[in-house]
Amino acid sequence: MSDFTHLYGRAFIDGAIADDVLVTIGAGVVVDVLRTAAAPAGAERIEGILVPGFIDLHVHGGDGADFMDAHDDGIAQIVRFHARNGTTALAATTLSASRADLQNAVETIARASADPGAGAEIVAIHLEGPYINPDRAGAQDRASIRSADLHEVAALIAQAPRMRWMITVAPEVDGVRALVEHFRDRVLFSIGHTSADHALAVAALDWGATHFTHLFNAMTGLHHRDPGVVGAALTSRDATAELIADGVHVHPAALRLAVTTMPHRIALITDAMRACGLAPGTYKLYDYEVTVADGAARLADGTLAGSILTTANAVKNMIELAAMPIESIIPLATEVPARIAGVADRKGKIETRYDADLVVLTEKFEVARVWTRGEELHA
Repeated sequence: MSDFTHLYGRAFIDGAIADDVLVTIGAGVVVDVLRTAAAPAGAERIEGILVPGFIDLHVHGGDGADFMDAHDDGIAQIVRFHARNGTTALAATTLSASRADLQNAVETIARASADPGAGAEIVAIHLEGPYINPDRAGAQDRASIRSADLHEVAALIAQAPRMRWMITVAPEVDGVRALVEHFRDRVLFSIGHTSADHALAVAALDWGATHFTHLFNAMTGLHHRDPGVVGAALTSRDATAELIADGVHVHPAALRLAVTTMPHRIALITDAMRACGLAPGTYKLYDYEVTVADGAARLADGTLAGSILTTANAVKNMIELAAMPIESIIPLATEVPARIAGVADRKGKIETRYDADLVVLTEKFEVARVWTRGEELHA
């Protein structure tokens, strides 16, 4: 019996969808990618489009579990759920929480990341807070928000020293500038949950921040006389930014604006919480109760509380709601987040020697099949 799997059909390679592509995988990686008019004997014909596995840089949970729960079984549940839905790598994302709760969450994430099993690989840890503006907290626990602390961050990084680290910060918070300047070569700093004006956001980029958390949400907006944080992102030269394309957080026109203005620098993210994949109802987000109804997760006062989005549905929404071509959208869920997460040398493309993280999309852009590191997942 051959140790290789041969997949033949349409595939997203070299930035375009091509017909008659033969992808050979073995030992967890892509062994060969070849254009050939005839399917070789033993090759399996793909019904749909073969694309790289999706990468989510901002995901809190799913299928009833949250990374803040700090449970090994819960993390396994999250990574399996998102893998079944096409996300083959992700950044485990925390919330503003007590020092002890953050330490416990990071310790558990670090332990789980060592063995991804049959789920999405944890390629980064994303601390969304606690060094943010309480006035822009959204669904985060205001009591846990605090001034930036170099010692706390150093202790957290020590729990997972080989992991890629991302931290969302508000530039106006006490101690954030010193934090960014101190760790800029070790941590990817993202501007978010902030009331900063345009000038301060631009200054934060000079300090060493390089990313924007869920662009348009929980930040000062774009006005022609007061361009705000959004304006700083859209006019930046090389910063990257996240977008939540669930049809709720950001208007389709704004989605198009961001992708057009920041080519090759937008990463589709989910901001998914534990209710993702489950029925409407009431769920916990750290110390808050969240109600899921009509495709959105909200606090009692109507504040959005993460999402119930999958990356596959974000891709579908960008194509159908934002009316953008699939060739321009697939990289936003693959190549761009791979670059941001520091794994662009092995993930985000269907290329020789890359991890065999693959997804088959149907003609309606729904997930039909998934491989993680060469192993096909089954429901």
